[in-house]
Amino acid sequence: MKIGFIGTGVMGSSMIQNLMNAGHQLYIYTRTKAKADKLIKKGANWVENPKEIAKNTEIIITMVGYPEDVREIYFGEDGIFEGVHEDTIAIDMTTSTPSLAKEIDAYARQLKMSSLDAPVSGGDIGAKNGSLSIMVGGNQQVYEQALTIFEVLGKNIVYQGEAGSGQHTKMCNQIAIASNMIGVMEAIIYARKAGLDPETVLLSIENGAAGSWSLSNLVPRALKDDYSPGFFIKHFVKDMKIALDEAEKMNIELPGLQLAKSMYDKLIDAGEENSGTQALIKYWN
Repeated sequence: MKIGFIGTGVMGSSMIQNLMNAGHQLYIYTRTKAKADKLIKKGANWVENPKEIAKNTEIIITMVGYPEDVREIYFGEDGIFEGVHEDTIAIDMTTSTPSLAKEIDAYARQLKMSSLDAPVSGGDIGAKNGSLSIMVGGNQQVYEQALTIFEVLGKNIVYQGEAGSGQHTKMCNQIAIASNMIGVMEAIIYARKAGLDPETVLLSIENGAAGSWSLSNLVPRALKDDYSPGFFIKHFVKDMKIALDEAEKMNIELPGLQLAKSMYDKLIDAGEENSGTQALIKYWN
């Protein structure tokens, strides 16, 4: 298939490569062309703007940083909606707001095309391995049409319901991760203070009741002082803010999430916004 992909960051680059490996023809765009050079050399087609992506493809995937980026890509001058044709499927895999997902879906239907909100979890490792968890909102028939594409990118693919449901599910994911990140890092700090070898402690606790993806994948990086981003702190804080805003609309209190955001806010103030989320261990430095 001819697939457009907008966003060639930590996650997007690996996802594009997996789609090319599966035999699809990729048309790509990102704001800084140099960031796409490796993919272009491997056979991806560079396109000058989202409008031209829409003109040349059957399915468009967007994977960018912030809701305002998503809005610009879809609704802006030379945006997707300026060049799209009937029966195109646009899939936003950015973690964005449920309200924007619904807005995109409503406008897409006016143009006789379709949209899905399909945020992911699994970080850079999941993107490279094609093992992402994908949570999908939108029309179920459209989801079924796009399923073969999702199966290239992920392993745990679940249809969640109407437009916006994928984004709401991703908020549940981020809420769970936020408090868990505090717990796993506190465990390591405690181990060090108790005079234990944290790597040996991991052997005991990561496969028991305390086990989690973060404990097995992110704590080992932190122990090696590897703070490279599988997922940027600045994007995690963005996600937490979205979740807190949605929680306020629903009149629910999320004290664990509020605490996690306050801790990560301090790391951003210390200049760690482009570090991976495992840099939370620096909070205790």
